[in-house]
Amino acid sequence: MKKTLVLAEKPSVGKDIARVLNCNSNKNGYIEGENYIITWAFGHLVTLAPPENYDEKYKSWKIEDLPMLPDKLKIVTINKTHKQFNTVKRQMNREDVGEIVIATDAGREGELVARWIIEKAHVKKSIKRLWISSVTDRAIRDGFNNLKPGKNYENLYKSATARAESDWLVGINATRALTCKYNSSLSCGRVQTPTLSMISKRESDIQNFKPKDFYGIKAFVNDVEFIWQDSKSKNTNTFDKAKCDSVINSLKNKKAKVENIVKKTKKTFAPSLYNLTDLQADANKIYSYSAKETLSIMQKLYEQHKLLTYPRTDSRYISEDVVDTLKDRVMACRVGKYSKIAFNILKKEIKINKTFVDDSKVSDHHAIIPTEESSGFAELTDKEFKIYDLVVKRFLAVLNKPFEYESITIQIKIGQEIFTAKTKRIISLGWKQVYENTEADNNMVSELLSNLNVGDEFDVSNIYQTKGHANPPSRFDEGSLLIAMENPQKYMCDENKELINTIKETGGIGTVATRADIIEKLYNNFLMEKKGRYIHITSKGEQLLELVPDDLKSPLLTAKWEQKLALISKGLLTKDDFTNEMREYTNIIVKDIKNSDQKFKHENITRNKCPECGKYMLEVNSKNGKILICQDRECGCRQNISKKTNARCPNCFKKLELRGQGEGKVFVCKCGHKEKLSKFNERKKKEGNKVNKKDVNKYLKKQKTENEQGLNSALAEALAKFKK
Repeated sequence: MKKTLVLAEKPSVGKDIARVLNCNSNKNGYIEGENYIITWAFGHLVTLAPPENYDEKYKSWKIEDLPMLPDKLKIVTINKTHKQFNTVKRQMNREDVGEIVIATDAGREGELVARWIIEKAHVKKSIKRLWISSVTDRAIRDGFNNLKPGKNYENLYKSATARAESDWLVGINATRALTCKYNSSLSCGRVQTPTLSMISKRESDIQNFKPKDFYGIKAFVNDVEFIWQDSKSKNTNTFDKAKCDSVINSLKNKKAKVENIVKKTKKTFAPSLYNLTDLQADANKIYSYSAKETLSIMQKLYEQHKLLTYPRTDSRYISEDVVDTLKDRVMACRVGKYSKIAFNILKKEIKINKTFVDDSKVSDHHAIIPTEESSGFAELTDKEFKIYDLVVKRFLAVLNKPFEYESITIQIKIGQEIFTAKTKRIISLGWKQVYENTEADNNMVSELLSNLNVGDEFDVSNIYQTKGHANPPSRFDEGSLLIAMENPQKYMCDENKELINTIKETGGIGTVATRADIIEKLYNNFLMEKKGRYIHITSKGEQLLELVPDDLKSPLLTAKWEQKLALISKGLLTKDDFTNEMREYTNIIVKDIKNSDQKFKHENITRNKCPECGKYMLEVNSKNGKILICQDRECGCRQNISKKTNARCPNCFKKLELRGQGEGKVFVCKCGHKEKLSKFNERKKKEGNKVNKKDVNKYLKKQKTENEQGLNSALAEALAKFKK
């Protein structure tokens, strides 16, 4: 009987599959068993060929050679992973291999990873597809028991190829045209340029914002604060100070009379389960993790620890087929501080509703939730635990009852003016008990207000005017930028409603899998920079937006592309029709750039000369510090000026910056502290034998984990009895 070759996307996943399929013979780049051969890629092993593979003249960047539009785009192996490609190719072409199972990530890009390898290896064998959302042993076994025919995913492969080829045609040609035209390294693309445009628009909104004062009135009755409400507009603030003054003057020595008391029982459901964008946004907001860092941590929690499901998902819902596994997933969460909440959920039947279970809102993968595994919990690093904690709490919250409360609104009349006070009485915390910082019940206010009746009159102890001013919109941080990329409709105000709905339906610009890389690319190309936690567009970024064609600045281009790529994946549009359209578009944008009369000027030029070519160098802020780069793109010389470090100042404990070159390197702090690198190393060596605060906390955390795991054993026994 012939063997089945299984192709995974990464070694870690390949080894998990090998273990489940009882393949134990470790070879160089693959693992073999009686019935299966498991091998793997390192992400992409094959990519689209660079321009010089079509013609030697493309090695030099010349504007007269553009656009580059080969009749058929070639694929080539990636040099640094060429050895593994040859290993995979040999196994695929073995005579004793009868079929291939694609076990790469279940999505458009994962399909492309595998299909390009198969195409480049010139293999013509039967293909089946493993399509799973987690890599637990159970998920792998279930997946292999339900393998799908490879032909079901042919259109997905065509869609993936169309996306890659179009990005090559438009991105490479536009970038080369801009770079050659203005002799500066200028990168653009259908996702990164609209993203940069959104940052620019936000900066413009901030600069053009005109602050305006507004006014309100507060009255105190029996130490309870009541807020004035305009009888006509129902607003609680006004820009008309004279009106505010007039109202206050008319209320002097007037009594307050209770006009109305409204009590309503309300409930709120837990926030939706996490998709990758929401998780990246919260991790950035709470822990200041970058989008790329969060994705990297999630990948470890998925692949290595097997505690969470597939990270690159855009869905906030789970499908019906996951419902039967919910109890097992809650059981896996009964560790540490989650034990009590998990135990309470398991005592009752889990109620399912459309707020988190909806097949129609799940595409390739369901929301990020815990797996049925818990064994990797004790091995988590601090950062891994923080991300795991966010996901588990959201999961447990969704499975809890709604938060219920009684909303109480009291209306009083002073003279002819209406004032209101609002409070709430908590009936049931529900899902909010999952979170430590639950809402406090305003018992004092409730007690003062609970005895009021309509018609009661009171003396007014104080009335005064309040003043505030409208704030400009906040600059983006990485979290809010990710949300804007997912929902860019507000940056398309000039477009018609149909086009705005298109971008909404296609999930914004970029994908959950690529947005973190786009943000990193904008940093690395010095088109934007970080100041504190907020993102600022650079002069280079602003000028780039003046130079690129208008189409490339709008989220609409991506919306149209994604719409057509979706049609290809459904078999409703051919790949060739789409790529031919992209060739025509490439011709247009290259022509526009060539004919432009715009100018580009370096505004960050220094008096430091490049040691390689002698031209003046540019000073730029990278994510890790300041660097000098040569203004001549062909030279490419770089020198570090300063570097952000994790070393701490001995005086104020803030992070130090490392400046200088060679033996003259110096640590500098904002507080004024300076210390040579050599002196710093000597000081650290002397302090090496001391027990520091971090070591103590690490030890205490370990002890706490061990104690909690002891408690969990007792809970596990109780649950076992309960299940019987």
